[in-house]
Amino acid sequence: MAPKWRELADRIAERIRQEEDGYAPGDRLPHIRDLVADGEGSKSTVHQAYKALEAEGLVTSSRGHGTIVRRRKPLKRLGIERYDKVKWRDGDEVAFIADRVASGRAFKRGDQTQTVSLVDAPADVADAHGLPPGAPVYARARLVKEEGQPTHSLTSYYRPEHVEGTRLVDPTPGPAGKGGGYRVLYDAGYEIDHMKERIFARAATVEDVQLLQLPPGEPVVELHRTTWTADGTVVEFAIGIHAASRFAWEYDFEVPDSAKEV
Repeated sequence: MAPKWRELADRIAERIRQEEDGYAPGDRLPHIRDLVADGEGSKSTVHQAYKALEAEGLVTSSRGHGTIVRRRKPLKRLGIERYDKVKWRDGDEVAFIADRVASGRAFKRGDQTQTVSLVDAPADVADAHGLPPGAPVYARARLVKEEGQPTHSLTSYYRPEHVEGTRLVDPTPGPAGKGGGYRVLYDAGYEIDHMKERIFARAATVEDVQLLQLPPGEPVVELHRTTWTADGTVVEFAIGIHAASRFAWEYDFEVPDSAKEV
């Protein structure tokens, strides 16, 4: 037999998942004292139930705001389509905006903020760029939010000779002008041609929890992206940290048939 806190958590979770007559995204759950008064259990029972719901990504809890039902559907994090040149070279739809459009969600350009600094290249950054460890690189660190809630961070590392004097070293909030960073590189003579993304899940660090405002126990998805020009020059190495419950990763591509190339 399940403990009382688990039974209560399951009942509330069912109401959250109901399309009608349930708790909608943004709704505040009853105060613990109110559920105790309604006979749902002791204070510790209700507290444990709420903590379980938070760990499962169904609610968020903060001092002064109570326990709030989270948005049910995660954002689509597009794989290949988000980098379509027609979006950033010929239009003004940078990657995070492409995700919002594909998800049918609203966005503001100010949802992305950044800091830019000249730093000593960490080992993985130096390796990606073919530089000695500690060589100077520009780090453009972005924090992206949706309705005030952080969804992910992304730090791009560039060689100084590729970006000095461009908008990529300007810390003004929002994307780096029309078309974002890839348009800036394109205008500087570095048109991106191909890239590699490596993704893996891991436990959140203390820094991740603070930056992304993660509930207890939520993991993160870390992304490493390397971007090349047609002649094989690495023009960007990026590290992204994504709240696992806030994204659904989506890839749409033609299936390779290497036998046809022989």
